[in-house]
Amino acid sequence: MEKPIEKIEETILGFNYHQIQQWVFKVGIDLLLSVLILVVGFWLSNLISKTIKNVLKKSNTDESLISFLASLTSTSLKLLVIVTSITQFGIQMTSFVALLGAAGLAVGMAFSGTLSNFAGGIMILVFKPFKVGDVILTLTAQGTVKEIQIFNTHLYTADNKVIILPNGPIANGNITNFTKAENRRIDFVFHITYGDSYEQAKSILEDFIKQEDRILDDPKPFIGLGAMTTSSIEIHARVWTKTEDYNAVFYILNEQVYNAFSKAGLEFHHEK
Repeated sequence: MEKPIEKIEETILGFNYHQIQQWVFKVGIDLLLSVLILVVGFWLSNLISKTIKNVLKKSNTDESLISFLASLTSTSLKLLVIVTSITQFGIQMTSFVALLGAAGLAVGMAFSGTLSNFAGGIMILVFKPFKVGDVILTLTAQGTVKEIQIFNTHLYTADNKVIILPNGPIANGNITNFTKAENRRIDFVFHITYGDSYEQAKSILEDFIKQEDRILDDPKPFIGLGAMTTSSIEIHARVWTKTEDYNAVFYILNEQVYNAFSKAGLEFHHEK
């Protein structure tokens, strides 16, 4: 005599149809809740991060600290959401922590660079070699600092390219900050040919320097005769301006000198 289908179901791997159905239903609910926790949790993390950013901006907090704290808050909350989502499957936190501990060495080795970047971000915020808005040169990249995040610093170049640099190498490398100081010196070198009047060239430069309001009187401007090469005479001019006026003064003075020297019959010489 054949066994009824219900009896056969009871003998399959020790589970019957109802047990399998209940298990699938439970796993489905846990999976749905886990995904829901991830979606809602990530959305809340971004919302909280943006809220903190807006509140700090209104309190006139340093821009560098704002971007760092917002990034740190977002990353920390998302990690917490991921852990909460995993525990929804019934994985106990003690087991999860034990698993992380067992893999700690490997993870530490794999993410040593990431940890170094995090430490670099802290060093940048504490020692302040630059801040958001400064123009810097570091790791062969030059641009305006737009964001200092927990792992990376974002630079915008003059042609609006975004350069993302790791904080670790920045903190341990050379940094040239073009805007940290209030004043900057502009150095000019003009070449005129032998036979042209140095005194006339110097007088033209002095007139332009006096007329340019953005050039500072202290430190005092300097004009002097530099090297005398086999084919030309070098005239050195050094003036000081506010840092924000550096480019404007550099280009306008070059333009004025070129036009004035040409009208005065002073011949420019290009050194090769």
